[in-house]
Formats: sequence, C-alpha cells, structure tokens
Amino acid sequence: MKLLFAFLRLIRWPNLVFIALTQFLFEYCIYDRVFPNNGFVRDSFYLLMIASVLIAAAGYIINDYFDLNIDQINRPGKVVVSEVINRRWVIFWHMSLSLLGIYFTIFALPFHNYWHLVLANMLSVIFLWIYSTSLKKQLLVGNVLISFLTAWVIGILYFSKYPLNQIDQLYTTSMQNVRFFRLAILYAGFAFVISLIREVVKDMEDMDGDRKYGCKTMPIVWGVNPSKVFVAVWLIVIIAALIILQVYTFQLGWWGSVVYCLLLIVLPLLYVLVKLYSANQSAHYNHLSTLIKLIMFTGILSMIFFRIYH
Repeated sequence: MKLLFAFLRLIRWPNLVFIALTQFLFEYCIYDRVFPNNGFVRDSFYLLMIASVLIAAAGYIINDYFDLNIDQINRPGKVVVSEVINRRWVIFWHMSLSLLGIYFTIFALPFHNYWHLVLANMLSVIFLWIYSTSLKKQLLVGNVLISFLTAWVIGILYFSKYPLNQIDQLYTTSMQNVRFFRLAILYAGFAFVISLIREVVKDMEDMDGDRKYGCKTMPIVWGVNPSKVFVAVWLIVIIAALIILQVYTFQLGWWGSVVYCLLLIVLPLLYVLVKLYSANQSAHYNHLSTLIKLIMFTGILSMIFFRIYH
C-alpha cells in the first residue's frame, strides 16, 4: 500500500485528474455546444485524453528523477525517488507511460490526417525530458515551456477537430469556427498565463535548493523583487482581461457566470496580488502557489456556463 501511495504521489494524481477534467469540460461544454450537430465523439476523445494524462504522468516522474537532490532540500518529507521507489523503476515507469501516451495518441487519431499532432505529443515527451534535465534550471525558458504545454492540453483538442484534409476550415469565417477558435484561445491563454505566474512563484519558493545546485531561475538571476514585479504585471493583465470579459458577459445576461468569475477567479487573483507584496518566506510562496492552482481549477470549471447558457 505504501508503494501505491508513493507511486500516486510520484505521478501527481490530482494534477492528472485536473488535466482529464479540463479536456472533458472543453469537449463537452465548449465543442459539443458550438458544434451540436457533430455529436460528442467519445471514443477518439477519451483515447486522446488518456494519452494526455499518460504523457503528463511521465513528465512528472522524470522531473522528480532529476530533481532528487533539489527536492531533498526543498521538500525533504515528500521525496519518493530512491526513498520509496528505486531509480531504475522510476525510469521504467517514465519510459512505459511515455510510450503508452504516444501509442494512445496514434490510436485516437488516424495517422495520415493527424501525423502532426502525433509528432507534437512525441515532442512533448522529449521536451519534458529536456526540461527536467536542463531547461528548468535556465532563466524563464523552462517556465515558458511548461506554460505552453499546459495550454497544449486544450490546444491538442482544438486541432484534433481539424484533420489535415480539412485544414482549410480553420480559415473559414463561419460563426461556429470563429466562436470555437475564440473560446479555445480564451482558455488556452488563461492556462498559459496562470501557469506562467505559478511557475515563477514556485521558483521563489524553491530558491534554497535551486541555488545550491546551480539553477538560474528568475528569482536567483534577477532577484526576488524583480520576479515579484514580473508576476504582478501578469496578474494585472489577466485580472484586467477577465474584468473586460465580464462586461461582455454581463451584456449577454449571464449573471451566474459574472458572479462566479468575480468571486472565484478575479477576487482570489487580487488577493494573490496583494499577498505577493509581503511574501518573504518559502511558506508564503507555497500558500500563493496552492491558491493559484485553485484559481486555475475554478477558471477551468467556468466552462460549465457555456453548457448552461448556450
């Protein structure tokens, strides 16, 4: 039982549930409402969702593998690699889940029309390995990569609706295609920005271990205060964008959506912005990182309103 719990911690099972939920809501509440006549395509979608979850799990595993020394400083009580699961088994599970993720991608999407998406998921596996070995230690590059891969959870579903032999539909001006594109950009953009914010906050939390092992993260290279300014700017951008969006939503009469967004997304983001100023300990940054993750969750849940207010 201890080994099972350790493995679940290694693959970050709550994050995997979040990925699956994000893709399900995008498929069911966005795509199925914009294109109601197409039906809710379950088989290929579920296979693609499994592929995304497996690739993400493999990424978490390899990240912990290469972060062993740093985690022994930053999270001494939560280390799984070597402490509970042998390093060889960790590599085995990484390779197995990565290959299964690529296999499910191929199985979900006909290769002749979706080879570019299969290639994209293969590159995701490769980039997650490179991120864990070197990019995460570099200034901003690793943060941007992880944020992009977070947005790709939605992006791959969007592009899976347009096979190569129908790629011209991407450029049509039908109301359905335009609306679907805007909603995909909205949620992928939200995922990118909120993930970028959280990645930098986590770097501030992990400065002790990162500095000891030669990482060149933003707080170490630029300093804590410039990093706070960087995070604050993005927080202000996303808060302003959400408020403008609520003005438009208010005009549609979506009262529930407006109240939900203001109370469970905008106000918590304002709270993070205020608390960021006074944060000066690892525990403070950990609290903010957890809260940002919850805000990402409530943001993704807002897709439900597109099902309600169609």
